[in-house]
Amino acid sequence: MRRLLPDLTVLGRAPAYRRILIGQAVSAVGSFVTMVALPYQVYTLTRSSFAVGMLGVAELVPLLGAALLGGAYADAHDRRRLVLASEIVLASASVLLAVNASLASPRLWALYVLAALASAASGFHRPALEAMVPRLVARDDIPAVAALRGAVGTAAAVGGPALGGVLLTTVGVSGTYVFDVLTFVVSLVAVWGVPAVPPADDAEPPSIARIGEGVRYARSRQELMGSYLIDFNAMLFGMPNALFPAMAERLGGGAVLGVMYAAPALGAFLVSSTSRWTTRVSRYGAAIVLAASAWGVAIVGFGLASAAWVALLMLVCAGAADMVSALFRMSLWNQTIPDSYRGRLAGIEQISYMSGPMLGNAEAGLVASLTSVRTSVVSGGVLCVLGSVALAVLLPKFWRFDMREHAAPTAG
Repeated sequence: MRRLLPDLTVLGRAPAYRRILIGQAVSAVGSFVTMVALPYQVYTLTRSSFAVGMLGVAELVPLLGAALLGGAYADAHDRRRLVLASEIVLASASVLLAVNASLASPRLWALYVLAALASAASGFHRPALEAMVPRLVARDDIPAVAALRGAVGTAAAVGGPALGGVLLTTVGVSGTYVFDVLTFVVSLVAVWGVPAVPPADDAEPPSIARIGEGVRYARSRQELMGSYLIDFNAMLFGMPNALFPAMAERLGGGAVLGVMYAAPALGAFLVSSTSRWTTRVSRYGAAIVLAASAWGVAIVGFGLASAAWVALLMLVCAGAADMVSALFRMSLWNQTIPDSYRGRLAGIEQISYMSGPMLGNAEAGLVASLTSVRTSVVSGGVLCVLGSVALAVLLPKFWRFDMREHAAPTAG
């Protein structure tokens, strides 16, 4: 068991990171609750999977600019302050969602606007947080930290959607958003107790040139580009979340919906909570490609399922495969990217990480409206597998990347 379970000793060696982990775990529960409530509210107002998918478009547009700018700011300013400021904005968006939901006739346009605002704030939050964590732990502890973050995050992803379903049926949509606000309070208190994480002494102010510098660095490393593109491919074609409400109606109704959102997270939790084995794998590129392909295969199985338990099992398998990919991608980034580039590279990573699901939901909704829900899910899984194979062929350095052959990063 010690060879499988995450290494908890890093929490004793890095108390500041322990605060971050606890605060983000609580906040993640609230975020997953809202992840269920927001598309649910859109679907109940419109009865349209396409309208649910359009949430992804509303979130993508502000994210594209905010993530790049947020990454540049994270390399030039105190990362802790950026996390605090962006979480205040995120909490404010949830407050406004609660107010809108309490109206006699909630405004549909407000849901898209507030989703866009939260997406822009996350463009500053995630790069700052991602760039801050490697400064709080030793480099050799990074794989263990990736496993812990995966275990805690996926535990929240399992409980959050299920809790969201309970809250929707007990306190209503408005009360569900209020719960998210309360979790942000806990996270803000946790981050407040973390020491400042200032930039390097020679850090330059954010600018287009600095952003371009980060983009050029990413393009210079085939393994980084491969890690971004393969996740984008998997989420663009294999993300079925926008179709969950429609799938749930066919497979058992609203009772299945919350479990459907939680199922991938359960698979991810099973992997991350037994992930110490990943520290003995050095072929990061091959592991990522195989895991992304497995995700696509599981999504095909989900689309073909005619029974709820089969569909949920396929989603568990998909989540497990996605977490394997995520663990190796996080370790690759945090062990090989120089600190002076971490914020900007985290911004680029966020665009690939977030835009894939957002566009994927839109793509899934569009294909479903033109064909059928099942066709949309199955075709997306097939394209995910084909795209993963193509990237392995087109980016051979990514496929062959071996951590044993990569030296520790330098500053510039």
